[in-house]
Amino acid sequence: MSKGFDVILRNGILVCPDGVKKADVAVCDEKIVEIAEEISGDAKEIIDATGNYVFPGTTDGHVHFNDPGRTDWETITTGSSALAAGGGVAYFDMPLNCSPCTLDAKNFNAKLAVAQKDSLVDYGFWGGLTPQNLDKLEELAECGVIGFKAFSCNSGIDEFERMDDFTALVGMEKLAKLGLPLMVHCENNEITRDLTSIALSNNKTTVRDYFAARPPITEIENVSRMISLAEETGCKLIIAHISTAKAIELVTQARSRGVDVCCETIGHYLILTDDDVERMGTVAKCSPPIRNTENQTKMWAKLLNGEITFVSSDHSPCDPKLKDGEFLKVWGGISACQTTLPALLTHACHNRKVALEDIAKLTSQNVNEIFNIQGKGKIALGYEGDFALVDLNKEFILQAESLFYKHQVSPYVGDRFRGTVTQTILRGTTIFKDGKIVSKPIGRHLRPNL
Repeated sequence: MSKGFDVILRNGILVCPDGVKKADVAVCDEKIVEIAEEISGDAKEIIDATGNYVFPGTTDGHVHFNDPGRTDWETITTGSSALAAGGGVAYFDMPLNCSPCTLDAKNFNAKLAVAQKDSLVDYGFWGGLTPQNLDKLEELAECGVIGFKAFSCNSGIDEFERMDDFTALVGMEKLAKLGLPLMVHCENNEITRDLTSIALSNNKTTVRDYFAARPPITEIENVSRMISLAEETGCKLIIAHISTAKAIELVTQARSRGVDVCCETIGHYLILTDDDVERMGTVAKCSPPIRNTENQTKMWAKLLNGEITFVSSDHSPCDPKLKDGEFLKVWGGISACQTTLPALLTHACHNRKVALEDIAKLTSQNVNEIFNIQGKGKIALGYEGDFALVDLNKEFILQAESLFYKHQVSPYVGDRFRGTVTQTILRGTTIFKDGKIVSKPIGRHLRPNL
């Protein structure tokens, strides 16, 4: 009697943790149940993956979808659709930019209700850590947050206050007991605040003035301080969107002596330079700023050495009107969740010969392991049937009209990419194919396995 499956992908080139191999993969009840050179039996759906590399669907550990409350910036519908178009099957949404911020159970549940209705892909939520909600960390943990996010500097959102040193100490002590990580946006508050104030008082508001107001030392110093606090408290620490090679060295040194710390970086720190930002203007403004070519070269060396644990998008859109004006004064944030995998295929695989299995680890496996999400992140038996089918050599020029963001704006519009996502499959269901969303919202809430 022949075996029956829900889905069989035939003739694809699978990107597995132990390497790349040509094989079939079968899914039943949303999970991978067989991987073989040739799978016998039938299925409700047969997908011919000939000519495609089959990656594990990506998990974006750092997005701002702004829903509920700022749906004029982005929504869970548009953000999750864009993610799927880039090969994504899951995201972890940040606790600020939505309104109200995710600082207690009530506001967590308000966001959860939207995602249950509107998210095309699976989702997890960050809780916030601020001086005002130290007594709410336990209830947010009960809700199932994947971790907590804090800012050492001004967040740009009034209701999401920066974490002072006392809040950091008490918060880390609590999170160590809860077994949940803290991700910190590391920029020294006093230096960035005062340098910005001086620049504004002297009408220095250009892109170079912005860079001067947030020099590398602001990140380097703060990463060192956060590591010291984490080492003392035993809190698991993640450095958000690390932008300097020197700060990565601090993380590596701390890990070597047993501190539970790692870092993510974002595609634009690997792809763009300060000169690019000067040319592009405010569409490429972010915080920490994009650095110079020398630092970028060193960042790639760190990534190739395995010193960067995962790569996210830090998708941080806004109403385009907030990008109009003098560089120092406008909103800082880049829309990028649709292009993370194609960008790494282009700049890491094709340009720097990074192994495909390492790209899969950076965009999927590692982030799920860091946050204790079981059954997601790699092509292996028992894992969910999450796949991104990629024509590795097919080139495309990113057009604004192909973006699924609420506002079709990105610094990468007009760039040439080599590596095209042709189909995205979530738990055995095709959600994106040939440039179109082809599924209703089927996302599920992801909770850490503690």
